[in-house]
Amino acid sequence: MAGTAGFRGDILGAAYSANPTWPLDTDFQPGGGLLHPANYLENSQNRTTTDRVLLNGSVEYSFTPELKGKVNLGYDLSEGENISVLNSNVRNLDGIQDIGFGVFNQLERESYLLEGTLTYNNDFGDDNLEVLVGYSFQDFRTKGRNAAGRGFGTTDLDQMARDLRSTVDQAGNSIAGDFQQYYYGVNTTNLLVNRLFPSVVPGDPSGNDFVRKVQGMTADTFDNTDELQSFFARLNYNLNDKFLFTGTIRADGSSRFGPDNQYGYFPSGAVAWKIAEEDFIGENVSTLKLRLSGGITGNQDGLGYGNFVARQRFSGLGIQNDFVVNQNGLVIVATDEPALQWEETLGLNIGLDFGFNLDRFSGSLDVYRNETDNLLLQLPPAAPSNSPFQFGNFPGTTLNQGVELALAYDFIQAENSNLSVNFNIAVNDNEIQDFEGFLDAGPINGQGLSGAFAQRFATGRSVFSYYMAIFEGFDSNGFPVYQDVDGNGTGDPISDKTFVGEDALPDVTSGLSINYNINNWDFAAYFQGQFGFSVYNNTRNGLFTSGSITNARNVTPDVLTSGEGPGASAEVSTRFLEKGDFVRFQNATIGYNVPLSGDGFLTALRLSLTGQNLFVITDYSGLDPEVTVGTGFIQGGVPSRGIDWSGFPNPRTVTLGVNASF
Repeated sequence: MAGTAGFRGDILGAAYSANPTWPLDTDFQPGGGLLHPANYLENSQNRTTTDRVLLNGSVEYSFTPELKGKVNLGYDLSEGENISVLNSNVRNLDGIQDIGFGVFNQLERESYLLEGTLTYNNDFGDDNLEVLVGYSFQDFRTKGRNAAGRGFGTTDLDQMARDLRSTVDQAGNSIAGDFQQYYYGVNTTNLLVNRLFPSVVPGDPSGNDFVRKVQGMTADTFDNTDELQSFFARLNYNLNDKFLFTGTIRADGSSRFGPDNQYGYFPSGAVAWKIAEEDFIGENVSTLKLRLSGGITGNQDGLGYGNFVARQRFSGLGIQNDFVVNQNGLVIVATDEPALQWEETLGLNIGLDFGFNLDRFSGSLDVYRNETDNLLLQLPPAAPSNSPFQFGNFPGTTLNQGVELALAYDFIQAENSNLSVNFNIAVNDNEIQDFEGFLDAGPINGQGLSGAFAQRFATGRSVFSYYMAIFEGFDSNGFPVYQDVDGNGTGDPISDKTFVGEDALPDVTSGLSINYNINNWDFAAYFQGQFGFSVYNNTRNGLFTSGSITNARNVTPDVLTSGEGPGASAEVSTRFLEKGDFVRFQNATIGYNVPLSGDGFLTALRLSLTGQNLFVITDYSGLDPEVTVGTGFIQGGVPSRGIDWSGFPNPRTVTLGVNASF
């Protein structure tokens, strides 16, 4: 579910809030603007198809024993489309009931990769030198079309999908020249086209050389290309097989930045000492290596296409319930920001690898610190500009620092049986530093929660820190009581919002894997754990309160005994903030290699049974503490995390496999 699903949510939200006394009759009308899940399912259809082609190839040539060249080529094409239709029999959805509505979206992603490297590798006595230089180019093209239709002549869902596709395709194919949008309604005689190039022409009549199978239709197209180009070099020097030195330099260029700042230069280096090779180390120590590394990496993710230059496009088109489509105008989609440049992260790491008794017991310990500067954020421009936003590199730092530990032990090492266990744990601390002001984030959905949010981006806090009123219980009338933070004598859910000391990032992550085999049988299992984070249960906030009872909607049993009065408001507060700690049995596989005589046509045969997401141990009251729903953005392009808004839980799957070799 997404934040655009509205206060009722989509089919999941409808199912959660449906009154359990409603009949399964798909023609039943619950009233009160509520969706009946059976009616919604019966009269809606959503189909997505994706075709993908992946091609990769490489050519390698040795010029001399020490010098070789390699060229990698790659191509990736993904073509997807989605057709979603709801017929006129859907109840309690304005603009769809008695009308019918559908969307037809197409998305094509195409990328090319060219990478060439030269490698020189030579031994000098006990030393080794390896030098690599290379060039890489990637082209990413994203194009597609988002179309919508309203007013269908049939309730057959398959026919509705065919009618919408036919109308959109035929209308688009009838247009000559470049265009951004095309549309028609009962108020237009012709198909109208909005053109951007070679000049801006709104509402250009384009004839009617197609069949209108819906009463109103709009379509918006896009075609964007981004490019990445990199020059890089790496030097590795091995001194006496004891001291390892590495130095790298990258010059990365991106078309997402202006001409003056397209390239970023990112050096890094590392040194390692193989202590186990020293004479003073005992024979029981099979591995002991000290590592130290540091470097700068660049980031352009989240920036999007063409946000360094002023651009305009025609705004979104909408079909009214009476099938009228009104002409739209140009809107600013990006403002001029020629100084936009790469976001940079300085990373430092010190690590120790160890192993004993031929690495029967082994592990590693790493301590790291990563500082990210030149933060790429999306903020409103200064007054009096009426532009919607602008991207920029803003002062401030996000700091991540922590410790990672990995351990492995082979408990059984026998001719026909082996048992190994691997465990890892990481502790991470995230903090925003030296950022001026704050950015609100984490939109919350639900009836009466328009504009509500649960998180704030500010100095001294984690990126996903919760910011809300502190809930203290209900008064004698069943109304919520909030902590008085500002000291005016009254707890208010708006003016007394504060940081509550919780965030959505786990402080501790861990994993445990077990691998065992005996004769022809083998078994593998993996457990995952996350601790020290909280989840905002937006589903409880938006659907499971006493207000839902008064509206004849379903609630969870705890609402009946919570003490909440029927007229109480359900503001964003710690009432709906829960610990998300969990341990998940992520997967397990049991396999059997069938013994073969060697005389048949099979050379190998393996049977396996695999389970995914077998169970979760958690105190979280929702369906899954690891489910995060993208509820949208408020300021700065800061995404939401840790918000559960009627999210679909991770599925449990069981797979039976048969692998045969001939």
